[in-house]
Amino acid sequence: MTHELIEKSKKHLWLPFTQMKDYDKDPLIIESGQGIKVKDIDGKEYYDGFSSVWLNVHGHRKKELDDAIIKQLDKIAHSTLLGMTNVPATELAEKLVELSPDNLTRVFYSDSGAESMEIALKMAFQYWKNIGRPEKQKFISMRNGYHGDTVGAVSVGAIDLFHHVYGPLMFESYKAPIPNVYRSETGDPDRCRDECLAALEQLLKENHEEIAALSIESNVQGAGGFIVMPEGYLAGVRELCTKYEVLMIVDEVATGFGRTGKMFACEHEGVQPDLMAAGKGITGGYLPIAVTYTTEEIYQAFYDDYQSLKTFFHGHSYTGNQLGCAVAIENIRLFESENIPEQVAKKSEELKGILEELYTLTHVGDIRQLGFMVGIELVQAKETKEPFPAEKRVGYQVSLKMRELGMLTRPMGDVIVFMPPLVSTADELKAMVAIMKEAIDEVTTGEL
Repeated sequence: MTHELIEKSKKHLWLPFTQMKDYDKDPLIIESGQGIKVKDIDGKEYYDGFSSVWLNVHGHRKKELDDAIIKQLDKIAHSTLLGMTNVPATELAEKLVELSPDNLTRVFYSDSGAESMEIALKMAFQYWKNIGRPEKQKFISMRNGYHGDTVGAVSVGAIDLFHHVYGPLMFESYKAPIPNVYRSETGDPDRCRDECLAALEQLLKENHEEIAALSIESNVQGAGGFIVMPEGYLAGVRELCTKYEVLMIVDEVATGFGRTGKMFACEHEGVQPDLMAAGKGITGGYLPIAVTYTTEEIYQAFYDDYQSLKTFFHGHSYTGNQLGCAVAIENIRLFESENIPEQVAKKSEELKGILEELYTLTHVGDIRQLGFMVGIELVQAKETKEPFPAEKRVGYQVSLKMRELGMLTRPMGDVIVFMPPLVSTADELKAMVAIMKEAIDEVTTGEL
């Protein structure tokens, strides 16, 4: 049976963000999960070291979440949100607004983080048109930023690989520098922050009359290498957006729902976005629900007689799905009863100390952490920060070694990603970091 499944996967499946030639060499099929571990079809267990791509909160098979889905299934699995609503979608909307920054009063449902960003872009574009300022059509995004893989989301991202492959499909956007302290000339976080804010202000001074919105990941760039922004940067961007009348779209898809020790990462600096995308942890990692938050002012710009054509023309078949919304409601209840953000904040301090051990390794150049978002950058030479040659795929080789040792993750180039489920205990964190240490040491020693 195991061999048959592997052959079926090789014959019929095309996996996301995967060179299938790599998969065919090292196939893996997950069969079940319990707590913070998953099990493959051969019965081997692995720590879920990246929360099944950054979204698991309470572990797998959390009884309360399982029961919430079963209870809702006894009523109805799905009905449309086009022109009507349903019970869990309505109740969840109220709870989501209660959790969010104060100025966000409306939620628009979708199925993925990329789509929630796509919606934010369309809302920002149409908002200015609806209020009589159609000249504001352009966007600013951050260099090295990532907001998803749909065409609009990629257009306001800045991952070179995507633009190299899909460039002709995209619309152009302005790119502003992001403060990467480790790779900056001075290594001074304040200077790095201020230089980037000054460059952004110059860009806004020259072009703000045609700019609709700025998009930015909230305090941490994820797919771009887990770049943690220096203190004050996100708040500085908010000030500049307000000053130059540009909407601020904050991407909390990866950082939201407790991942950084706050419900949303923008809370670390008291930032109030105009639009905010969220997803991943919203259902505890169970079902595909995402949301785009917006202010009442933006919502009212779309509220008019149909003949005005100010309606927001967007929606998908499974928008506001009852099963997803029901499990999200229970997830939020667990956040409150188990104090998840506070627990993450506390355990993050312990994790910081555990991670310090990795600095003893010859090829660990930098460890970037905010809450339970960790990126470990591997370099060929620690003193000069010289990277490994890209063709050696050192990060990928480390991830394969970690799999062999009993832990799953997926690197970003030569940045090893560590994003464990939020309920991971101190002992479990130590065990996972020990696996990372052994894998990094074994692979990078072999690269000398």
